[in-house]
Amino acid sequence: MNKELWKKCVEFHGHECPGLAIGFRASEIAIEKMGLNFSKDEELVCVTENDACGVDAVQVITGCTLGKGNLIYKGTGKMAFTFFDREKNNSIRLVLKEFKYEMSREDRKKYILNAPAEDVFSIKKPKFNVPKNARLFNTVICENCGEAVPEHKVRLSNGKKLCLDCFDEYSRGW
Repeated sequence: MNKELWKKCVEFHGHECPGLAIGFRASEIAIEKMGLNFSKDEELVCVTENDACGVDAVQVITGCTLGKGNLIYKGTGKMAFTFFDREKNNSIRLVLKEFKYEMSREDRKKYILNAPAEDVFSIKKPKFNVPKNARLFNTVICENCGEAVPEHKVRLSNGKKLCLDCFDEYSRGW
């Protein structure tokens, strides 16, 4: 375990916890198994299926961020991280395994950071393809609140272009 990198993740996240350890370890395993480097642009992509503490470690270690468009949130709630290397056309999916017995938070963190990779994660190939590169969209001004919004987030209502905040979603209950 790279203690300096762990310290950097803790500084970014604000505290040590088992959740941060999950993302730290997933990133370390992906780097080791795929030979990854820190992502300067979109050459590396991480699809995270959770919005928990571990995502902070993924950002620090891999360089995958929402702002660059190479950290993608897929809200399944699973403690799963899928990494894609666009340059090497390689990928890996890491899914946290169920813990076999109760542990204190500190013991759980230590276990996640130090146990063999295969004991902590199911390591598999993803069942989905690498997401497309981030796109730039034209800006549209909401005709209700006057705020700028990318055109793919605009909805039409009574002939007016509205942002998602101003749009009254219509649903029949399913």
